[in-house]
Amino acid sequence: MAKRENYNDLYLFMQVVREGSFTAAAHRLGLAQSGISRSVRELEERLGVQLLVRTTRRLSLTHAGEKLYRTIEAGFDALDMGLDTLAHYRQSPSGTVRINASQHAIDKLLLPKLAVFKKSYPDIRLELISESRFVDIIAERFDAGVRPGPEVGSGMVAVRISPDMEMAVVGTPDHFRRYGFPQVPADLAVHPCIAYQFGDGKLYSWELHHNGKKITHRPQGQWIFTDSYMEAKAARLGLGLAYVPEELVSDDLEQGSLIRVLQRYSQRLEGSFLYYPHRNVSPALRAVIDTLRI
Repeated sequence: MAKRENYNDLYLFMQVVREGSFTAAAHRLGLAQSGISRSVRELEERLGVQLLVRTTRRLSLTHAGEKLYRTIEAGFDALDMGLDTLAHYRQSPSGTVRINASQHAIDKLLLPKLAVFKKSYPDIRLELISESRFVDIIAERFDAGVRPGPEVGSGMVAVRISPDMEMAVVGTPDHFRRYGFPQVPADLAVHPCIAYQFGDGKLYSWELHHNGKKITHRPQGQWIFTDSYMEAKAARLGLGLAYVPEELVSDDLEQGSLIRVLQRYSQRLEGSFLYYPHRNVSPALRAVIDTLRI
């Protein structure tokens, strides 16, 4: 068995086989052909087997040489991969990562999880840009975006970063004292409701479910917002009913400042996904992805 100090000879033998000749291996490695030939010959002597059949025209492997070549090729390849992995840990990722997301996603998902970057990745700069619209992250020079559900544009990768969530119809106790408690979705017609507007100007029609069928309600009211946070705040002020992610108002529901209705009809949404172009994932973005994924 080759000793540890002879690994150089094993590497030279592997290069000779890969290049097909002592001359080509010497040219590739920048070494003297005579030195490589001597190293391989000494390797054969130590191992006690012939590894190469030398003729004037070509080199060929013996059975022992073939077995050794396969063994050391796999070993050196594994070593190279291991060293690459160490380099990843040794070099602290740096650079800027720009993420487009809603205020809700930034507050409830990104900020709590990415706060560890202060210590773990101090050289990464994070730009979290709050917008309610679904942007073309490539055209607008974002590294990644966040949106509900995994359906994104072609050429994108979607990584789940939150569990599923429930929508909730909520209002203040005073609101229900004035307008009553809706028992079925049709009862919403008599309630002032707070509307959510998409980036393209369209209003979100509330999606509810009854007996496996989807029911939509177009909110009628005085107030329209482009952010779920503002919808929830308007509901707290008694401006109407809001239909928002339950986690936005969980503290209000626990304290009784808001009351939830029509829970059995409320929609359950797939969680949020981080999406990004498949190509050219920087070490900084990879750190973000690995930290956020669940």
